[in-house]
Amino acid sequence: MKAILTAALMTATALPALAFDPANMTEAEKTAFGAAVRDYLMANPEVLVESINVLEARRAADEASNDKLLVANNKDAIFEDGYSWVGGNPDGDVTMVEFIDYRCGYCKQINPAVEKLLKDDGNIRWIIKEFPILSQESDMAARFAIAVQQEAGADAYKQAHDALLMASRGPVNLESLGALAGKLGLDGKAVMNRMNTEAVSTVIRSNQQLAERMRIMGTPTFIIEGEMLRGVPTDGLEPIIAAARAAKKG
Repeated sequence: MKAILTAALMTATALPALAFDPANMTEAEKTAFGAAVRDYLMANPEVLVESINVLEARRAADEASNDKLLVANNKDAIFEDGYSWVGGNPDGDVTMVEFIDYRCGYCKQINPAVEKLLKDDGNIRWIIKEFPILSQESDMAARFAIAVQQEAGADAYKQAHDALLMASRGPVNLESLGALAGKLGLDGKAVMNRMNTEAVSTVIRSNQQLAERMRIMGTPTFIIEGEMLRGVPTDGLEPIIAAARAAKKG
């Protein structure tokens, strides 16, 4: 059997004219070859692990390449939609877009690190896109934030955004949102009346349609220049920012 396996491997790496073709083997040779391969893999299981690692690396590379194409094909809707809140340094040399759900635990956990990154770096343009996917409370919170932006402007929006992310407990309903509007010094009646208007619904619908095109199915999702991050890298966002900045400088 070893002789058959060795011969097969030698033939498989030979000239094209001598390419290994199992179809030309007899049934006895196929049986012997299969047994030899099995014996080899059982004796050297690390080969399977190496193969799986190579396959996973190829899959990840293919996904990254496809994500870059999705970003390129949707760049105007991602970076210049005309309605999403823009913060950080609006004139920054690197743009970071974040899809969030205000009831998402991971969004709440990563927010302090995002805020620290923006403060320490000082040159990142930050765009927030509400993407409520978890619950009815997610939708209400997103509508409240967008309504605040449309009624009271960018600064009021940021205050509402921060308050919604910090609210880890308690229900999100008309009563709690009305109380939050009052706490922020806003015209609560105007904000609450705007929440279910078409102007607010259009923003949420546009974000959802963009997410569908981008195959975004969870939060937080970050897009940093041409790269999409489905979740948060274990080593943080800083290396991605640095790489994006270096790529822009050429």
